[in-house]
Amino acid sequence: MSEEILMYKGRPLVRNGNFIYYGYMDEPVVIVMQILTTTELNGEEVADKIKLQLFRTDPTITKAKDKVIKQAERTGLYDALDVGNVWLERELKSSKK
Repeated sequence: MSEEILMYKGRPLVRNGNFIYYGYMDEPVVIVMQILTTTELNGEEVADKIKLQLFRTDPTITKAKDKVIKQAERTGLYDALDVGNVWLERELKSSKK
């Protein structure tokens, strides 16, 4: 059984535990979101506080702190994705110049 990858604004959105990765790993940057807290909504656990980072995918950079370009915390997945998408678009556009 193959799983279909969830897409958001034309880019893959993949969850692994408390981490959500947004973007293509073969591009220069991706967004990494860490779910810090959850809350219950209508009987379901949903992401509440999220730390997001604009992250370089360059395998030659070995230190994690050197891979992080920007970081912030947001409340709710939608707000985190909204900010992350803007960061990603801007960084990818500027890297093509």
